[in-house]
Amino acid sequence: MSSRLINWFKFSSPATFYPLAGKLIPWFTGIAVVLIAIGLYMSFFVAPTDYKQGEGYRIIFVHVPTAWMSMFIYLVMALWSGLGLVFNTRISAMMANALAPTGAMFTFLALWTGAFWGKPMWGAWWVWDARLTSELILLFLYIGFMALQGAIEDTRRADRAGAILALVGVVNIPIIYYSVTWWNTLHQGASVSVSKGSSMGETMLVTMLIMVLGFWSYAIAVSLARVRSLILERERDSTWVSELSEVRR
Repeated sequence: MSSRLINWFKFSSPATFYPLAGKLIPWFTGIAVVLIAIGLYMSFFVAPTDYKQGEGYRIIFVHVPTAWMSMFIYLVMALWSGLGLVFNTRISAMMANALAPTGAMFTFLALWTGAFWGKPMWGAWWVWDARLTSELILLFLYIGFMALQGAIEDTRRADRAGAILALVGVVNIPIIYYSVTWWNTLHQGASVSVSKGSSMGETMLVTMLIMVLGFWSYAIAVSLARVRSLILERERDSTWVSELSEVRR
């Protein structure tokens, strides 16, 4: 057991994590392309028309997975931030930094696609609903995290400040998730729940899960690519980076 832990801990070093990330990126990129292509095809051509919402409901196959990803990526980002604070590992802070732009993108997409869904269903592009407002706050948390990182020149101080902000912001995630339960909102309740199962048809549910897996594979691929760039930027004075540059020449 201890030897396995040692083997895992070795990847906390940027020098060992860099080549591992390089090997994983093509795999997750390929998986993302295949799954998203299948998911979009099923969204438009296989999933049946909803008897209440008509064809307009199909945007949920993008909206719901992006909303899930926006929350899940923030939790993962906060986890890496916490690990960085506790163990003072450089790769943890870099992973948190690498995840933030992707999380912000998914949050923006969730809000944007939600507006397109809300217009025909609610008659408005935006309402100050509890779910929508808390999701907007999540976007501001992502932007604030990235802005704080960029505003502080000292990398260590920037990482610590960003980690604290990320951990404090975690309180917003259960607010987003339970907002439709805690308050009387326009936003419909969850169609998929761990405790209650799914109220969706089987084809709709499968399509939704394929899109989620495709988006998650995409998030892994781009975050690993981004963290490799951060490693080269922060470790540029290291011997192994100099040797890598010589090999590439």
